[in-house]
Amino acid sequence: MRDHVKGGALTEVTFYILLSLYSPRHGYAIMQFIEEETGGRLSLGAGTLYGALNTLQEKGFIAPCDDRGKRKREYIITAEGKEIAEKEMARLKALIEIAEKIIGGVL
Repeated sequence: MRDHVKGGALTEVTFYILLSLYSPRHGYAIMQFIEEETGGRLSLGAGTLYGALNTLQEKGFIAPCDDRGKRKREYIITAEGKEIAEKEMARLKALIEIAEKIIGGVL
């Protein structure tokens, strides 16, 4: 995972994972969310997803939910993860504003 949080940029996949976890989800549901929200443009394999989940958990951006009685482990975004996602959204909005000025608003 090559996220540059200090520089304010997340990979697209990381951003989608964080967005997916505003509601508790297990791994397969995260993969489905990303595929549906991107119209199939992004599709994650299990190895990629679980590697990213481990990294995000180590960074404190997500946490496992209390999974008592549940077969599949679910994750949820943390307060720190929400802060990172909000910063990424602001960065992307600024990028779009600059692009619209340069391109002339033709998108």
